[in-house]
Amino acid sequence: MGLQAYRDVLRVRDVRRVLLLSLVMRVPMWAGMVIMTLHVVTQLGRSYGAAGLLVGVATVAATISGPWRGRRLDRVGLRAAVLPSLVILAACWSVAPFVGYWALFVLAFVANLFIVPSFSIVRQALMHAVDDSRRRSVLAIDSVMVEVSYMIGPAVGVLLATYWVTSWALFACELASIAGGLLMWIVNPPLRAPADEGTEAVSHAVPARMWVTRRVVAVLSMSAAATVVLTGTDLGVVSAMRSMQHQSWIGWELAVWGLGSAVGGLIYGVLRRPVPVAVLLGLLAGTTLPVVLAQDAFTIALLLFVTGLFCAPIITATVDALSRAVPERVRGEALGWHGAALTAGSAVGAPLAGVAIDHAGWHGGFTIPALIGLAAALGGAAAMRSRRGDRLLKPDMTVSEWVDA
Repeated sequence: MGLQAYRDVLRVRDVRRVLLLSLVMRVPMWAGMVIMTLHVVTQLGRSYGAAGLLVGVATVAATISGPWRGRRLDRVGLRAAVLPSLVILAACWSVAPFVGYWALFVLAFVANLFIVPSFSIVRQALMHAVDDSRRRSVLAIDSVMVEVSYMIGPAVGVLLATYWVTSWALFACELASIAGGLLMWIVNPPLRAPADEGTEAVSHAVPARMWVTRRVVAVLSMSAAATVVLTGTDLGVVSAMRSMQHQSWIGWELAVWGLGSAVGGLIYGVLRRPVPVAVLLGLLAGTTLPVVLAQDAFTIALLLFVTGLFCAPIITATVDALSRAVPERVRGEALGWHGAALTAGSAVGAPLAGVAIDHAGWHGGFTIPALIGLAAALGGAAAMRSRRGDRLLKPDMTVSEWVDA
C-alpha cells in the first residue's frame, strides 16, 4: 500500500479542505496558549504560578466542554452547534486581552466552555470523506498535522509576543482561531452519512448505556494513560537537560521526539493491519523506560526518537478504535470524551511526574508515568479481549435501528 494510500487520501477534495482548515484553527490556538502565559507574566505583572493557574482552569473548562459540545454536534449538526460558540468566543476574546487578571480568568473559563470542538469536527469530517479502508491513513495524516501545528503555533506565539504588545498578540491569535471556526462553519463539511442526519437524528438521542461499553471505557482509559506517559516524558526531558547543564538543548530534544512521532504516524497510517491500542501503549511506555539509562543528551535524543515513533500512532489508534466501537450517530460525543480523556491524562501526568522528579530526580519523570502506561496497557488488553457486557456495535447503524435493537 505504502505512500499510495496517502496519495489516494489526499486526492479527495474534502480531505484537503478539512486539513487546511484544521491548520487555520489549530496554529493560532497553540500560539494563543503560549501568549496567554507571557501576557500574564509580563503585561499583567503576575507570577508564573498565576499564569499556570489560569492555563489550568482554562484546560479544565475545555475538558468539561468536549463531551457536551460533541453531543451538540451529534444532535443538531455542525452549523447549529458551532454558531453560538463563535458568538460567545468573539465576545469573550474581544475583551479578555485588555482586562485585569481576574476578569481574564473568568472570561477565559467561559470561552473554553464554549470552545469550538475542532478536533472532533476535523476527525469526523475526515472519516466521513474516505471509505473504511482508508480511515487509518487519513487519521494518521491528521495526527501529523497536529504535530505540525503544535510545532508552528508556539513559535509563532513567542515571535508575536516578542515584537508586539502581548494583549494585541493574544487578541490577534484568538480572533484568528475564531475566524478558522467561522470558515469551518461556512464550509460545513458533512460529519456522517446522510441517512443518519436530519430530524430523526435530532429527535432520537442514543442513551449512553447503549454505547458506553467495556471496550469504549478501555480505549478511553488507555488514551488517558498515553498522555500521562507523554506529559511525564515532556517534563522529564526538561528536568534531564537542566540536570545535565544543557538547558539550551531542551528545544531540539523535544523536536527530535516530535520528529519521531511524525515518522511513526506516517508509518502507522500505511500498515496493512491495525496494531491493537494496548500493544501500542505498551510499546510507548516500554520504550520510554530505557531513557533513564542514558548518560548524555545525545543518547537521550536517540531514545526519544525511538519512543516518539509510538506517540502519534497511539493517538491515531485510539481515535480509530473508538470510532469503530460506537455508532456513527454518537461519534461526536464519543470523540469529545476522547479529548477529555487526553486532557485528563495530561492534568494527572504533570503533577505526578513533578512529584516523581522531586523525589527521584529526572529519572522519575520517565519511570513512574511509563510504569502507569504499562499497567494500563495490560488492563486494557484484558478488557479488550473480554466481550462480557458488550453489545455488537455497527458504526453505520441508523438511530432507528439502534432504538429497535
